[in-house]
Parts: sequence; structure tokens; C-alpha cells
Amino acid sequence: MRRPPTTQEYVLDELRRSIVSGELQPGQPIRQDSIAAGMGVSRVPLREALKTLEAEGQVVYQPHRGYSVAELSLADLLEVYRMRELLESEAATVAADRLTDADLARITDAGQDVEVAAEDGDLVAMIAANRRFHFALLEPAGMPRLLRVVRTLWDATDAYRAVYYNSGTNRTRVRREHEAIISAAQDRRAADLVRLLAEHRDHAVDALRGTIGEDEWAGPTG
Repeated sequence: MRRPPTTQEYVLDELRRSIVSGELQPGQPIRQDSIAAGMGVSRVPLREALKTLEAEGQVVYQPHRGYSVAELSLADLLEVYRMRELLESEAATVAADRLTDADLARITDAGQDVEVAAEDGDLVAMIAANRRFHFALLEPAGMPRLLRVVRTLWDATDAYRAVYYNSGTNRTRVRREHEAIISAAQDRRAADLVRLLAEHRDHAVDALRGTIGEDEWAGPTG
């Protein structure tokens, strides 16, 4: 894997991976000295990465206690997905008419990466490939400010995708839904693309309702 261009980005990627994979559990204190030593970095880039994660809602800071992994609520998840629905529907509508053959190739390649990771049961790789897939769909809209907000919303809920992907049934559903989404994109069917993306999000939320408590998330299993 290519090392990110800065130490802070490297640390940020590693912290996100640890949260997604369950190495860092919700509510778990983040021991900065041991994490910095384990990554071979100073605490300066680690502190900057933690500030980014705090802004995204993935970690929380408490005076005299430091940082810990956030325990996200179902209400927070529903709010984030509602915001995604509004923003992504607009981007998908605009993008559908602008998709080039190169864009479609990137979408298809990312979809294939999702399938390979799903077959291998590699949740971290599946989450990364899934992200590439969705943003390959949206980026042709040419709306960078909107997509910056959408990326922040995705960052705030990556850990939930690990829970969702723990189920083989859900992994199979994701692959099937991606196939339909790719077909709509290839035909530039904007209305179908928006509808399929909405159903895709709704299925994830519906599945997570049975896993996430009304007050807080219990963390990944398996």
C-alpha cells in the first residue's frame, strides 16, 4: 500500500483503519504514547489526526481524560444518512449526464474490488473499495464543495459499515445492489440511479437498526 504523502495522513489512515476493523472499540480510551510508539511517529501528527477525527465525530475529547473512540447513536446515524440522501441525490442527478467512459471504467473497477474483498471477507478492503465506488459515481458532478461535506459524513460512519459487512448476507446484498447501480450509470438513467442509491442506503440503515441500540452502538462483532 502506498504511504500517504504526509505523516499526519498516514497516522489518520491508520487510526481510521483501527476504528473500522474494531481494533479500537467504541468508548475505548486512545493511549497516545503507545499508539505513537507503535506507528513510529511523534505525538504531534497523532494529535493533529485526532483533531480531524474529533471534527468528524469518530473520537471525542474530555478534559483530564483525553480522547476516546466515539459511541455513536442510532439517532446520529439516521441524521447522517438523511444528510447523505439530500446531498448525494443532487450529485448523482448531475453526474449521470456527465459520466464518461473513463468514469464508468473507474466505477466498474471499484465495484470489482468490492466483490473481491467481499469474497475474501476483508472488511477494511471492502470499505475502502466501496468508498471508491460511490465517489467515482459522484465526482463527475463537478461539485467539490458538496462532495467535501459528503466525505465528512462518510468518515463519521465508516465504523458502522464494518458492522454491516460482518454479515455475509449483507455483503451479498451490497454486491447485487452495486450491479444494478452500475447498470443505471452505464445507461445514464439519472432517476433510477438516485432511486437505487437511496434503496442501497435504506437497506444498510434497516439492517443496522437491529444491531445498534437506541442509545449507543455496542461495537463490531466477529
